[in-house]
Amino acid sequence: MSHQNPHFMSLPSNPQPPGTRPKRILQVVITWFALAAAPLGEAATIHWYVPNPDYSIARNWNERALEGIRMDTPHPPGQARNLFTFSVCMYDAWAAYDTNAVGFVYRAKHTSPDVAAARREAMSYAMYRIMQERHAYSRTATNQAPANEAFMAALGYDISNTSRDASTPAGVGNRIFDAVSAWFLEDGSRQSAGTAFPAANPPVAYPDYPVGHPRRYVFLNPPMNPFLHGIDDGTNHTIVDVNIWQRMIVANSIDQNGFPQNPLQGYLGAQWLWVRPFSLGRLDPDKPWIDPGPPPFLGTSTDTEFKQNLVEVIRASSQLTVDDGVKIDISPATVGNNTLGANDGHGYTVNPVTGQPYASNVVFRGDFTRTLTEFWADGPSSETPPGHWNTIANHVSDDMPLKRVAGTGPEVDRLEWDVKLYFALNAALHDAGCAAWSVKRYYNAWRPLSAIRYCGGRGQSSDTHLPSYHPDGLPLVPDLIELVTENTLASGRHVGLTLGKIAVLSWPGQPEVPSEQTSGVRWVHAEDWMTYQKKTFVTPGFPGYISGHSTFSRSAAEIMTAFTGSKWFPHGLGTYELDKLVNEAGPSAPVTLQWASYYDAADQVGLSRIWGGIHPPADDFMGRRVGAEVGQRAWALSQRFFDGSVANAPIQLAGRRLEDGQFEVRFDAVRGLYYKIHASPGVEALSNDGGGTSQVAFDSPVITTNTVVDARRFFRVSASLTP
Repeated sequence: MSHQNPHFMSLPSNPQPPGTRPKRILQVVITWFALAAAPLGEAATIHWYVPNPDYSIARNWNERALEGIRMDTPHPPGQARNLFTFSVCMYDAWAAYDTNAVGFVYRAKHTSPDVAAARREAMSYAMYRIMQERHAYSRTATNQAPANEAFMAALGYDISNTSRDASTPAGVGNRIFDAVSAWFLEDGSRQSAGTAFPAANPPVAYPDYPVGHPRRYVFLNPPMNPFLHGIDDGTNHTIVDVNIWQRMIVANSIDQNGFPQNPLQGYLGAQWLWVRPFSLGRLDPDKPWIDPGPPPFLGTSTDTEFKQNLVEVIRASSQLTVDDGVKIDISPATVGNNTLGANDGHGYTVNPVTGQPYASNVVFRGDFTRTLTEFWADGPSSETPPGHWNTIANHVSDDMPLKRVAGTGPEVDRLEWDVKLYFALNAALHDAGCAAWSVKRYYNAWRPLSAIRYCGGRGQSSDTHLPSYHPDGLPLVPDLIELVTENTLASGRHVGLTLGKIAVLSWPGQPEVPSEQTSGVRWVHAEDWMTYQKKTFVTPGFPGYISGHSTFSRSAAEIMTAFTGSKWFPHGLGTYELDKLVNEAGPSAPVTLQWASYYDAADQVGLSRIWGGIHPPADDFMGRRVGAEVGQRAWALSQRFFDGSVANAPIQLAGRRLEDGQFEVRFDAVRGLYYKIHASPGVEALSNDGGGTSQVAFDSPVITTNTVVDARRFFRVSASLTP
């Protein structure tokens, strides 16, 4: 076999005093929550983001995109897809006026006497039209559309200009929208199957496949009402298989941004196993893009690991209080520096950037665990993890005095920095959503809420001679998971609990008046165990394994490290201060979260989901590993678009004879490039570039079959940017 590759031209580090910028962001959380809960018709009261003259045009549109997310129902993989789509529009508009860079979807080249103005205009028209398309599926569609129009007006552009004349920047921008919209429209996300405003109010975005379709998700476990108590196993006798995800039914359910939800959970992103990513490839379309292997399951060879994961989640829940008086140092001097997929780090002797020791940062452990959990839940302003990492990237960019892509080469202007950073970062985040949600759908695995209640309701699995023994029960752990006995009742240790049941020391649930009251931790029945979440949002509506937060965050950390040329936050320290909780009153004092590296921040994202009761360690660790691979792959491919070498990437060819007498040829491909496959009985004929058939790659790898009619057969594959 041979191959041929023709050449084608082609967080915020915060040196400010703690509490300045972060407090502003926290205030946005409060503002957006109040705003999202308001009737959609009150558009006149909304103060939308206006372009900042000190920002690049790409940064301004990115801020507008983040604002749009904060005003919508959270959909992490969907919003990662949107951010990547927006980034493609901006990058392709920038690349259209560059001699070397290759656009991802739109690859035509243009000239202008004022390139900066042309880029600004082309980018704005492409962004305006793609945002109008996507925001039609937003819960605030009636407000988003006029906000986009006002944004364009503030930039000085006429939205009625729909020209496709490529001699004008507006025409280029509108053409870019056409190409990018078409590329993503049928990418498996089922955007086109959704119902946009005004056909539906509220709009319906990304629906599952219809009933009867082989890819439609089927709920195997009936739902649980987590607020029904006194039932033997805490699951209302509904669970069929504890190893499989169970959805909730919660009266007065409200999403994180304040929108009322159907009390009965659906499966958000059920079809994401089949969504087309940027850089990932697989042979089987029904398998995960990156398969980390299965999680631990009850009653299998990983039974012990399964139960230990539950113990760790319960242990984390027992630490959600300041009443125990435990204080810890959360500075980088003691926290961070983990190996991948572990929590084995002990911080850093000195700040790697300044060479000076990190100052201690001692806080109550219960304040740290609660603020960390709430901060990372959906971002400081409810922009979900993909948006959160865009926010971090913006703050890092602001704090970097020199802009050198990958930390080397010449300094670039802020526009080039921004468009390339957004492209690489959001390509990785989109791929992280595809990777994580493909694993979620494939393994369809449990979440702690159902598993802890189920096992705790069964009893204890530690001692066959003690009451309430059951092989599927929780293991007993002194001062954490205990058997309710006559002695513990008489002593008041397990006051109010039932003899023979299993008690766990945990956060008992949100207080009646969260703004004034704190729940602390206390002994509760294991079958009543609760996540550290609002009572209107108990646990997410999709399977647990692997953690999306961990996958998103590690992939983003890989990009931030590669793009900036350093794993360290600027000045060796990223910080955010939080002085107000949402789930309950607190913290007792403001908490300043700190990280030395992007990896440290990403690791704490995963930990926050364990304290929040959303994921066990197994979900977190594997999410980190998958995220690392996602980020590294996305960066490797992004660079090839930046330097124009994407069409010259080595093509790995493989082949095998099939049972039906045909021959299968498989080769790595870059989605969107054109590939010509030429087969010949002799190698001499392969020098003739006129042979073969050309096709665009929609997946990687590309698999094709040829009828074998010769004693021997040679294949050549060549790539190009155009047909």
